[in-house]
Amino acid sequence: MKMKAEGVRKIWDRYKYAALVALIGAGLLLWPSGGSGPGGGLSVGQEKGDHPELQAQLEDILSTVSGVGQVRVLLTVDSDGERQLAQDTELEYSGPTSSPEDYSRRSETVLVKGGSGAETVTVRQTYPTYRGALVVCQGGDRAEVRLAVTEAVAALTGLTTDRVTVAKWQ
Repeated sequence: MKMKAEGVRKIWDRYKYAALVALIGAGLLLWPSGGSGPGGGLSVGQEKGDHPELQAQLEDILSTVSGVGQVRVLLTVDSDGERQLAQDTELEYSGPTSSPEDYSRRSETVLVKGGSGAETVTVRQTYPTYRGALVVCQGGDRAEVRLAVTEAVAALTGLTTDRVTVAKWQ
């Protein structure tokens, strides 16, 4: 048993710096940056999307459909959308390259000059996914109005028609 411990100790002494570098690399990969972006010179930050704006737009457009009348829309969100912004990340190590003693990480959002000032660079954008929709409208008791509203909401939200409910306004 003592010989195994000595063998393990010799291997550790020989490869401890490589193990340290691997652990630091794993730590950097797991370091929270507000997103799960690719490594290298870019990391990614996130901004959440907002769905009440879509509800208001749906109410405005549906109220113009023939026979709908006054309308209210409620969307339930399965997952919020997000905007991932480009980040410029810089890592600095102190100490010898074979065994760095300390490191620091600095990250800034990438900005480009546009016509109206500085603008962020979006790397990827995902839109919200919805669980269901409820539409309450004055014409909700008529089949042709329910069909038109259901198809419009399904087309604009990506929901299937069985997840859109249209009810009559009281």
